[in-house]
Amino acid sequence: MMIRKTRAQLENNSALWIIFSKGSVVVRENESSLPHADVSEMAFLSEYQDDIHELPPLSEAAENDETVFVVDLGGEVVESVGWTTLSLRALLMANQDIGFSIIGRAWQYTHFLRTHRFCGQCGAKTELVTWEMAVQCHQCGHRSYPRVSPCIIVAIHDNQRILLAKGTRHRETNMYSTLAGFVESGESLVQATHREVMEEVGVKVKNIQYFDSQPWPFPHSLMVGFIAEYDGGEIQCQENEIDDAQWFDIDDLPIIPPKLSIAGLLIERTISIIREKSSSGS
Repeated sequence: MMIRKTRAQLENNSALWIIFSKGSVVVRENESSLPHADVSEMAFLSEYQDDIHELPPLSEAAENDETVFVVDLGGEVVESVGWTTLSLRALLMANQDIGFSIIGRAWQYTHFLRTHRFCGQCGAKTELVTWEMAVQCHQCGHRSYPRVSPCIIVAIHDNQRILLAKGTRHRETNMYSTLAGFVESGESLVQATHREVMEEVGVKVKNIQYFDSQPWPFPHSLMVGFIAEYDGGEIQCQENEIDDAQWFDIDDLPIIPPKLSIAGLLIERTISIIREKSSSGS
């Protein structure tokens, strides 16, 4: 739950600030990190005193115990000397140590509040609940919580090869990655993995093993990663989704995602598995 702060509580309190402007984050000019400042240094927040909230840690043993304030300027653009904006994706890439646990979480909360100003059941205006992250409709009693959309993401290997695909949105960057897709209603994670692989590249997989998970705030996904073995079929790319898919030798890979993302970590782990099998002769 984000806790609203008063002016008195903010003064003389240096902290990290996550200030959203449209889909970007306000930063100091020529910097790519969250501003560490006192509220008095940000005159452009003078009209947003009632919209400043403190982001609590995920747990008492959180990796970063510094105070973090969150402000949503909505569609307003900051035109103040010394300040500019940076895209959410670029900020996450530049601040990997606190990216998903703090910046990503703050954005997911902000996106939730932006899209739940009115009750989805009766249309009345909602109010923020003070003891948990939720909004409540006092007309019909309906309560809403931040949406989390589960997605599977899977790396597929076959002997010395790994299957990688280039999505249509990566045509310009020419980046190849693992396969991924949203879990549909009524599906288990394993069922979704089989379905997505078949839909996107037309092959079967087996021996699906859980790898790890990662929140992905674009805008509210939870990536659940798996590693699987190839079980037959010829690659047939899904139209309008997959621009190209190929089997790649692990020593001759195309452009792939950075290890910041679970896709990059999946590829790294799959390569390790292939090398381990090769060295053991299995």
